[in-house]
Amino acid sequence: MRQQPSIIRVVDLETTGNAPPTHGVCEIGWQDVALGKDGRWELYGEGGNRLVNPGRSMPPVTQAIHHIRDEDVEDAPWWHEIARNVLDPYPRRIALAAHRADFEQQFCTPAMTHGAQWICTWKCALRLWPDSPSFSNQVLRYWRKPHGLDHERGLPAHRAFPDAYVTAHHLRDQLNEASVAQLIEWSSIPALLPRVRFGADRGKPWNEIEEESLVKFLTDRDPDVRFTAETEMARRRGGGLVGRMTPQELLL
Repeated sequence: MRQQPSIIRVVDLETTGNAPPTHGVCEIGWQDVALGKDGRWELYGEGGNRLVNPGRSMPPVTQAIHHIRDEDVEDAPWWHEIARNVLDPYPRRIALAAHRADFEQQFCTPAMTHGAQWICTWKCALRLWPDSPSFSNQVLRYWRKPHGLDHERGLPAHRAFPDAYVTAHHLRDQLNEASVAQLIEWSSIPALLPRVRFGADRGKPWNEIEEESLVKFLTDRDPDVRFTAETEMARRRGGGLVGRMTPQELLL
């Protein structure tokens, strides 16, 4: 009997808005990534997508992003009817992944995912590829030019399968640079930002700003900014490093 591979399922959602239960899912796409016999991760299977009836009208603002109309989903199944089968497939995945996974996790509850662990490819990209000009799914696509990514299959952007397909290439490459456990750990804590986002020091690496400026970020309302400032302050006090880890540390 052929042994099933270890897979991580990348998912992407299109929705009526950002905040359930006010908003609902109107499409889910997925693409699996599997560990091969050679110890390298690769895309696995064809992936897919399903339209979903969100149970409410599609706001024009979100239609303008994904171009899914009310008439496209009026006969589609409800989210609770399909979510579990997509999110908890056989063979059992070892984790779920998404770009900015905090968004997907709002709609993909632990009951639907069978308590899956998540990898956020956005948070991991900040750690592994801090020199990127930006960290959106599409900017990473064109900056990194992942091997094997079929340009047309990854279009149109802002539809569930093409976005999952692009994200899967980022995840594959991240898994080939760092361990599953490391990616899950980074994904479970606030993001470590490589550069200051705003203010007089905007665009500077955190290790280049004056301590007087750094202290102000310690009380910022954004948890990612606070976490990054705290980590940089700890580095200056001898408590660790901000930025890229060594290859040996990544694979532990």
